Amino acid sequence: MKKRMIFLVAAAALALAGCGSGTSVKKEGNSADAKTFKLGVNLELSGAVAAYGDVESDGIKLAVDEINKDGGIDGKKIEIVDKDNKSDNDEAASVSANLATNEKVVAQIGPATSGASKSSLANLTKAGVPMITPSGTDDSITVDGDKVQKYAFRSCFQDSFQGTILAQYADNKLNSKKAVILSDSSSDYAKGLSKAFKDEYKGQIVDEENFVAGDKDFQAILTNIKDKDFDVLYIPAYYTEAGLIVKQAREMGIKQAIVGADGFGDEKFVETAGAANASNIYYTAHFSTSAPASDKVPAFVDAFQKKYNTAPSQFAALAYDAVYMVKQAAEKEGTDSASIQKGLANLKDFKGVTGSISIDKNHNPEKSAVVLGLTNGKESSADAVNPE
Repeated sequence: MKKRMIFLVAAAALALAGCGSGTSVKKEGNSADAKTFKLGVNLELSGAVAAYGDVESDGIKLAVDEINKDGGIDGKKIEIVDKDNKSDNDEAASVSANLATNEKVVAQIGPATSGASKSSLANLTKAGVPMITPSGTDDSITVDGDKVQKYAFRSCFQDSFQGTILAQYADNKLNSKKAVILSDSSSDYAKGLSKAFKDEYKGQIVDEENFVAGDKDFQAILTNIKDKDFDVLYIPAYYTEAGLIVKQAREMGIKQAIVGADGFGDEKFVETAGAANASNIYYTAHFSTSAPASDKVPAFVDAFQKKYNTAPSQFAALAYDAVYMVKQAAEKEGTDSASIQKGLANLKDFKGVTGSISIDKNHNPEKSAVVLGLTNGKESSADAVNPE
């Protein structure tokens, strides 16, 4: 009995000593080492929506090159650890686990899409590693029900914001009284955009039609709406289907204004629709050189063109800002995952190329939007707008 008591006292003393030193307590997330800041990149570099991931990768690499040339983050050079999630939600989750657990990244940029971002979040939360999605706009990425997702952030505005903006634009700028909604029933992105539009739109929704991602032939659906009385056709969808819908709609003689969200914002949208068909088109964007949101835009555009021999898209700009958001958070709070999470949650007055950003209590950026207009496939208008 006496030996047992001595053993228990000694064990308790060792446990207390361990707690006092902090060596036995598992730290949240990962830490940068003395020279290297490991930044994970989880993007759609192949598969159905690789056009988003490719340009976001370009924006990330430009930002990292600039930061490293300027001395890095707190004297540490950024090392990109990038992996392709293949435009697959399950693969995105696996990539996030690998980056956080095996590669020991301190933060992650991406994925680009809402579904992949949500799939990634459970593994990142378990590992304690914060994520910024440049273009995942689904509201539930950052707030699930009434619970704020601690490790989820974004540099883009969310679906409820742009759906509201588009409804107000249709009401006030396009003088629309009647609308038809043609939505992707398989996409959380489209569902959120549709709900926000319907909640805000002052006119009448005369019809709602649905398709699923991967559809190619929209003739039957468009025939259903062709002879209806409406002013605006609202298409909350990615460029992959939206471009085909616009092409087929215009070829069938549907001439009404077409309104969409940021999923239209890739050059492949116009390539698919055909430039001649891409007129009287309006969509929300996060960035436009025609309506620059900050004085940083000219230098960014110049640097991007020099590096890639092309102008930057909104997705490149959002990814570029995401890296600099991580930098500001880390330099204010520290270069470990927990400190970066804290820095992002409290980010205020960040000056990015997509505008001034402050992160709100729900981990969403407070920023303005741009509604772009297309005529013959070219940008013909750019209106900076805020919700009323």
